[in-house]
Order: sequence, then structure tokens, then C-alpha cells
Amino acid sequence: MVKRVLRFITKEITGLHEAAYLLAISSFGSQILALVRDRMLAHSLGASTSLDVYYAAFRIPDFIFVTVASIASASILVPLMIEARDKGSVVLKKIEDSIFSGFLFLVLFIVLITFLFIPKISSIIFPGLFAAGQGVDLVLASRLLLISPILLGLSGFFASVTQAQNRFFAYALSPIFYNIGIIIGIIFFLPHFGTMGLVFGVILGAFLHMLVQATPAIKEGTFPRLRIRSIDFESIKRVAKLSIPRTVTLSSQQITTLCLVSFASFLGAGSISVFNFALNLQSVPLTIIGTSYSSAIFPLLARLRAKGDWNLFVEKMASATRHIAFWSLPVTVLFIVLRAQIVRTILGSGKFDWSDTRLTAAALALFVVSAVGQSLILLFVRSFYAEGKTAKPLMMNVVSSIVSIGIGFILIKTFNAYPLFAEFVKDLLKVDGVANASVLMLPLGFSIGIFLNVYLHWRSFSRDFPQFNKRVFQGCLQSFGSSIIGGYVAYQGLRFFDDFFNLSTVFGVFMQGFLAGLLGIVAIAFLLKVMGNTEFEDVVETLKRKVWKVDSAQIDKTPV
Repeated sequence: MVKRVLRFITKEITGLHEAAYLLAISSFGSQILALVRDRMLAHSLGASTSLDVYYAAFRIPDFIFVTVASIASASILVPLMIEARDKGSVVLKKIEDSIFSGFLFLVLFIVLITFLFIPKISSIIFPGLFAAGQGVDLVLASRLLLISPILLGLSGFFASVTQAQNRFFAYALSPIFYNIGIIIGIIFFLPHFGTMGLVFGVILGAFLHMLVQATPAIKEGTFPRLRIRSIDFESIKRVAKLSIPRTVTLSSQQITTLCLVSFASFLGAGSISVFNFALNLQSVPLTIIGTSYSSAIFPLLARLRAKGDWNLFVEKMASATRHIAFWSLPVTVLFIVLRAQIVRTILGSGKFDWSDTRLTAAALALFVVSAVGQSLILLFVRSFYAEGKTAKPLMMNVVSSIVSIGIGFILIKTFNAYPLFAEFVKDLLKVDGVANASVLMLPLGFSIGIFLNVYLHWRSFSRDFPQFNKRVFQGCLQSFGSSIIGGYVAYQGLRFFDDFFNLSTVFGVFMQGFLAGLLGIVAIAFLLKVMGNTEFEDVVETLKRKVWKVDSAQIDKTPV
């Protein structure tokens, strides 16, 4: 039994769309668990100060993970390992051991320094929570969570090794086990240890995340060895040179979220919770679609770049872009139309009341409007990394982050200073009479920055490859048009099913949203079929081959 599980986890995957669908399915499972996790948190704590502390405690450890622990990430190491593998197993092993050792020493050093100074850092970033008397709990939770970037950083290193070998199962399963750990914390640790119990669950989840990623290396006897002598410093220098622009790029995104959460700490109890609940919900399509495709295509882009096959490079980028638009645009529109039903069904329990639902639903709509852009940014960034161009995404992300933070701050000031503007926003997003509605300016600022970011990335890529726009225009336009019409059908469905169910119950709200959404999906699928959409045909052919076992020569079998 154990051997079967190990063979399953270490199995090699070929085919771009097969790898993407595998990652999408596992991401869907992970996101389902994440939604269960958030529902349990909402039920137990609601949008409260205690939950604000829990979410705020993540920010500094997450920042360390992105800036330091993610140095050993797949986007940097996969091309290097693919290149080293061609030079022989001895060279590859030495490089892996050296990078592993250098990374571990660095992250432990940074975590130790942060542990010492975290009280001062937290008081600067979250003065609102300290003023509310939550400073001691925040510092303790943040210090405990510093274990997380160490474990997740190691997991990222092992993920690089497995992806370079096209072994996507371990990479796909690890987020599922991460959320299982957190859920265990909510069920078993929260009742006994309060907020710290949630922290223990996160640490358990991070350990499981790392263990799954390390399984292929353990099975094959290639687990990296800690080196003190005979370290390949040239490889470490090369990784550092490539990682610094990438790290600053990702850091800019973390700084954006960190600043917006800091702003939320001044906007009343529960504002941080509402912001994070909405952010987590909008990350569902991003993780399932954007992350899956960008992760699956990256090894292929790296190989095509190494071969100098730029025509196929652009073709695969265009295909991935069209597929991301094909999946993301309908989901975005349906999320906006069904936002209240989604939030009420997933989070509407226990201490999470109707005011929390309305505010979170409005924030979700403002976040998810940029979900397509977020997915495309992940794809474009990996294309630039595959080309070895790390400076471009760095500059574009920094500029966009500054815009998001600046606009978020300005919008909050405008909302509080001009009642007419505030009433317009409340009326538009249906949050009249809800306290702390100014928090909605934060996801709005976030999305404006994303729009700018995706525009800059798209423009830069299309200038390098002018043929790109022609290859994606028709498919994206078809997806956009069918999504808008499908969204209208879903909206009318909400009104039609309004009298069929008791909307004071979770089941009634769910059925109303589910049936309305189903009508929207049918309308979108029908329109795409009528238009002969290529991506729709690709999905049908893949289902025939994988589900109904029908051979098809039209499926993209390009090795990843």
C-alpha cells in the first residue's frame, strides 16, 4: 500500500494541459478545504478582533517566506536544474546540496533576527491592534509562525527538484495537506489554546506541506545533504543573482498586502478579517486557474528558451493565455453576480452575521474583478523568468504596488472626507447601514494596481513578440462576450429562483445561487460551442480522452 502511494506521488506527468488539469484539480481540492477552513473560522470567531490578530500575525512570516524562503523556488531553480541534469548526476547532486545548505543557513539567520525584533516591527505595522490591547497576543503568534517560512521554504526547494523531473503529483498534493493541518488546528487546538491553537495548526500544515514535497527525494534516495565544506559557491551566486529581482518582485506584492492590512487595522474591529476573507475567496479562481497553468507551463518555456525555439514559445504562451481567459472570465463574472450567495453559503454561520456577509461580498466583488489580471500576471512573470529577464517584472510589480498602496490610502481618505462619494459606493455595492464600509477602498485600490500591472506585462511581452496579440485576440474576445451574457443570464436566474426557496436558510441561498450559476454556465458553454471556440473544443477533447477514454489527436501533448 505504501509503495503504491509513493509510486503515485512520484509519477511523471507529460502534456501541458494534462499537467495543468492535474494541478487545477488538486488546487480545487485544496481550495475546497480552504473554504471549509474559513467557514469554521467564521463560525467560531466571526469578523472579530481575535481573528484580526490571527490574520495580522501571518503578515511578517509571510513576508519572510516571500523575500527569503522563496529564494529556493521553482521559477529560479527549475531552469538551473534542467541545465545541470544534462551535465550528469554528480554535478546535479553537488548543486542541489550546495543550494540546500546555503538556503537553510540564510533562512535560519533571518528568522532568528526577526524573532528578536518582532515586537518593535509589529507595533509599527499594526498600531491599531496594539492600541486595542492585542499587542502581546500578536507578538506571540507572529513569533510562533516564524517556523512556517522555514518549513515552506524547504518545501519550495523540494518542489523545484520534483518539477524539474515533471513529477507534479507531490507539488499538487502539498497544499491539500497544508489546509488539513490548519483544519486540525481549528477542530482540536482552538478550543484549548484559543488563537494560539490556530497558529499550531498552521505549523502542522506547513510541516505536512514540506513532508509531501520531500517524499520523492526520500523515496529515490536523493534527499539533499547539508554541506559545510565543498559548497559550490558559483551555483549559489548564480541563484542569488537570479533570485534578487524575483524576490523584490514578490516582495512588492507582499508589501502591498501588508500595507493594506495595516490600513485595515485602523478601520474598526473585524476589518482585517473581512479583507482576508474576501482575499481568500477571490484566490480560489486564481489558484485553480492561474497558478495551475503558469506552474505547468514553466518547465516547457524554460526548455523552449534553452533550444531557442521562440515560435513554439509564443505559441504555448498564447495557448495558455487563451485557456486562462477561457476559465477565468466566466468565473469572474459569476463570482460578481453571485457574490452574496457565495459568501453566505461558505461563511454565513455562527458568529458571522448578515452585516459581515454584505461587507465581505462587496469586498469580494472588488477583488475578483481583477482575478483574470492576477492569473495572467503569474503567466507573464514566468515567461520573463524563462527568458532570463528578471528586471522587467521587477520594475512593473514595484510600480503597480506603489499605485495600489497610494490609491488605497487616497480612497480611504476620500471615502471618509466626502459623504457623497461614500454614499455612492455604499449604494452601488449594497452596503448601506453597514459599519466599517471604508474597508472596501482597500480591495478597490488593490484591483486598480492589478489592472496597471497586467497592462504593463502584456504590453512588454507583445512588444517582444508582436505575433502574440493576433494569436490570443479572438479566443479572449469570445470568452469575454460569452461571460458577460452568461452573467446576465445568471442574474436573471437569481430573480427567477427568488420565490422558489427560503432565503433565510443556508440551503435556500445555496440552491438559488447554484441554479442561477448553472444557468449562466450553460449559456456560456452554448455560446462558446456555437462560436467554435478552440479552448472549449480542447476541454471537450481532453474529457473524451481522460474520462470517456476516447482517443483524440487534437489534444495538446507537448511534453512539459
